[in-house]
Amino acid sequence: MTLTDTNTVIDPGHFRTVLGHFPTGVVAITSTDSAGGPVGMAVGSFTSVSLDPALVAFLPDKNSSTFPKIRESGRFCVNVLGAGQQDVCRSLAMKGSDKFASISWTPTNRDNPRIHDCIAWIDCTIETIHDAGDHFLVIGRVTSLEVDDAASPLIFFQGGYGCFSSTSLTAPGEADLLRPLSIVDQARSEMDAVAGELGVECCASVAIRDQLVLVGSSMASTLPTSPHTRLGQRMPFVPPLALPLMAWSEGRERDKWIGRGGEALDRALLEQAVSRVRDRGWSLVLRSDAQVRFEGAVARLPLTGATGDLASDVTEAARALSLEGYEPAEIDPAATYDVRIISAPVFGKDAQPVLLLSLYQLPRQLSGATVEQYRNRLMTAAERVTAKLGGCTPTVT
Repeated sequence: MTLTDTNTVIDPGHFRTVLGHFPTGVVAITSTDSAGGPVGMAVGSFTSVSLDPALVAFLPDKNSSTFPKIRESGRFCVNVLGAGQQDVCRSLAMKGSDKFASISWTPTNRDNPRIHDCIAWIDCTIETIHDAGDHFLVIGRVTSLEVDDAASPLIFFQGGYGCFSSTSLTAPGEADLLRPLSIVDQARSEMDAVAGELGVECCASVAIRDQLVLVGSSMASTLPTSPHTRLGQRMPFVPPLALPLMAWSEGRERDKWIGRGGEALDRALLEQAVSRVRDRGWSLVLRSDAQVRFEGAVARLPLTGATGDLASDVTEAARALSLEGYEPAEIDPAATYDVRIISAPVFGKDAQPVLLLSLYQLPRQLSGATVEQYRNRLMTAAERVTAKLGGCTPTVT
């Protein structure tokens, strides 16, 4: 029996989701235009093809405005990006601007841009170009290549990029994360600055229906540990988690969120905590055994989502958190505090939170005065991102 599937229609969104579960390295394909200026594009579709002769390949989109220039030059250089080169990837993905304004490079023997600090580079001439649906399959003959830095590579996975080391990352690009991810991109520079200045991890979270999702993280280079939570991690969004994301909400969504707290939730204490968050514009969580147990339950969740018994474990651990430990009434500058999290919301045009910036991995036993310094720096970052988004901070009444 012969099976013919030529008429099968595959949904593009489903195709991207399934194929997105295969991780690939990220490379920058560079060349020069007719005027000798540098051109480049970031791709996750690079592969080796043959050892003898030495051939490699990549697949540019047919709608790419950069590839025609590479095609015209007849040559290209493959720059294997390192874990710390997310900014290079972002620059090459920009349209209508000088992509190389912030990228340092030197020419190869064939005058292709070799980007500084890349793991490796592979200089090529274009051998053949094949039609491949909505992409081209470009085969390159290798003329020279070298490893410059045997470091951790930048990885492309589920529509986002990350790495196996502790650096700034962005969560997988699922459909409901498209808008949050665009906001994180605009918050990235502030997150990086805060993490570097304070020597901590700065995370970005959003609420999507009944889930709390970590969508971005920036790590100080001095931190010896991995990110506090895995990017793209989804967990049940129940009180008192991420209070600032719900502190300004009203009506049905707020009622649904409170309802997830269970029968044992002390609603009077929750309302007091929410009121303090609205008045202050920030949130603080102290270390406790219950907080550590909750974080352990979250760490056991699969990256793809919270379901079954594991989700129930997170929900119950969250419900066991002390509201008093979440929002202490006062911060005494002379006292010491074991702070787990400091958070501040980023607001959209409707004066509602669209993103929550949080500081993790803070030093133990901070003075109240130092806590206030950390808080003020985070608040400044949140205000700057709000302004960048054209958002509006609600008026305190």
